[in-house]
This record gives sequence, structure tokens and C-alpha cells, in this order.
Amino acid sequence: MKKIIALIVAVLFVFAVGSVSFAADKAAPAKAEQKVAAKIVQVTGEIAAVDTAAKTITVKGKKGDVVITVDDKTLADVKAGDKVTVKYATADGKNTAKSVKKAPAEKKAETKPAKPAEKK
Repeated sequence: MKKIIALIVAVLFVFAVGSVSFAADKAAPAKAEQKVAAKIVQVTGEIAAVDTAAKTITVKGKKGDVVITVDDKTLADVKAGDKVTVKYATADGKNTAKSVKKAPAEKKAETKPAKPAEKK
């Protein structure tokens, strides 16, 4: 009788440990999916500041200033005063740029020299 009870307890223990590890494996992908599903936000405006030490740019948007982390290449390509459109994602309270597009430079109006008045 003791052997049967010990066998039943052992089988129950194996099922209990197996179900806990199975539940933990199932929960991990759900957290990973939340990170992938980060919402992409777009802001268009003028660059107010460039911080090379922190690798960030500050964009003056319609709803206020937004500080965005950018890569080294983008940091070298932009300067304060440039008009940009930035798509970024927010994760762990940090805005990270996905794309930065500079607006084309405004062309200065070409002035043609005035034609001399024709004499009659």
C-alpha cells in the first residue's frame, strides 16, 4: 500500500513540475510579441537641438518638443534648423528613430536683371 501511495505522489509531482515549466514557456513569447508591436509615431518639424554626446535630436512638433535617439549617420547629416519628418518608436520611455527624412532645401527665388527700357 505504501508503494502505491508513493508511486501516485511521484506521478503527481512529475505532472506538477511539467505543467509549471510548460506555462512559463507559453508566457515568454507573449512578452516578446509586446516588444515587437511597438507603435510607430511620426513627427514633422524643425530640429531645435542636436546633442552629439547623447546621440539625440530635439524636434519642434505641433504638439511640443520631442527628443529622439538617432544613429551616428543621421546625427552627422542633420543640424539645428533643418526641417525633418521622423518616424520613431517608444520603448522603455525612450524614443528611437526608425527613419529621418530631411525636407528639401528651399530654393531661393532667382532674380533676373531688369531689361533696359526701350527708347521710342
